[in-house]
Amino acid sequence: MTQTQPRPGETTSRRQQVASTASAARISLGRVFRADGGNYFLLLGTTLFLVIFGVVMVLSSSSVDSMLANQGAFGGAGKQLMFAAIGIPIMLIASRMPPTFWRRMALPALAVGAGLQLLVVATPLGAQDGGNQNWLPIGGFQLQPSEIIKVALVVWLGSILWAKRNRLGEPKQTLVPIFLIGGGAIGLVLVGNDLGTVIILGGILIGALFFAGMKLRFIVIPVVLGSIVAVIFAATSESRLRRLTSFFNASNCSDVHNDCWQTINGNYALADGGIFGVGLGNSKGKWQWVPAADNDFIFSIIGEELGLIGAIVVLALFVLLAISFIRIMRQAPDLFSRVVTGAVLVWVIGQACVNIGVVLGVFPVLGVPLPLVSAGGTALLSTLFAIGIVLSFARGGYRPLAAEPVQPR
Repeated sequence: MTQTQPRPGETTSRRQQVASTASAARISLGRVFRADGGNYFLLLGTTLFLVIFGVVMVLSSSSVDSMLANQGAFGGAGKQLMFAAIGIPIMLIASRMPPTFWRRMALPALAVGAGLQLLVVATPLGAQDGGNQNWLPIGGFQLQPSEIIKVALVVWLGSILWAKRNRLGEPKQTLVPIFLIGGGAIGLVLVGNDLGTVIILGGILIGALFFAGMKLRFIVIPVVLGSIVAVIFAATSESRLRRLTSFFNASNCSDVHNDCWQTINGNYALADGGIFGVGLGNSKGKWQWVPAADNDFIFSIIGEELGLIGAIVVLALFVLLAISFIRIMRQAPDLFSRVVTGAVLVWVIGQACVNIGVVLGVFPVLGVPLPLVSAGGTALLSTLFAIGIVLSFARGGYRPLAAEPVQPR
């Protein structure tokens, strides 16, 4: 067959079209990245770095326990890497959703989380670990419904406070539904004896009220009542009461094989690290000296293997994470995005402070993981999902849900 010869100038014209198309694609892609803005990439980059760092540290801190459980040295890290591979795309997808989507999904998500938590505490399906009835075994994995409640509560609080933005000065109209529904969900977690998670959930609720602009005199009352409930709940549990007395009375820690085992050996691990650490993978504490070395006490393994410098880097990363949250919150165009961002700030940074404070001996042992770093699939997925919601606010072109009300001075 004979081929048709191109007409004069046809090749040049096609080249120009291809070049024009490639240039348009570059311009379009550039607009996408410019639209996301600096705050978006600051939060995204810090989050991804902490997740990757967490997988590495879980590999190091869980290798001994994984081998003893016949899972190989990479058993714990493999699960963490799998959940990270699932959670990061979920975070990126969530960052592309409009705020109206989150408002519609808030109450159904809270109902689903509360329903699953009810299965945990009120049916034989719930599993117990460390005295906490907070797990739901599904398909060989342990689902923690309280983590679902965290995400749902954050969005629901932003939604209801936005809906009642003109009535924030009326406690009956605002606080009553919040404490009936939100407090009820938190109460289901309290029934499961997970006091650490309850404290974080309570902090999320109070933080949402604060960032919504609620007057402090309306916030103080629930804070006092919540503190009284927490003290009573701790006093009615023998194990928690021993932890509290050991924390406030150092003489009770003379026997390191009892309630002070975690704290004492966690301090030993930090002390062994010195300034530069003993080297990645060379921890002695992970050889069953530090309980929950890949979870609640992973910061002690970080300090042992990477030293004071590594511990400071981790602290700096969480400070950077807090700065990114604050910058996004200050640029929020409406009350909904401001409250949700502030609640996630209280959740992630507050939980990190509690976890590190427990390892350093500032707080009694509460059993909360280090966000984005500690082992735990449900916790990692929920945290990445919540950060994805905040990233959706940080993107350029976000339109406010409604004009902000003028608050009386």
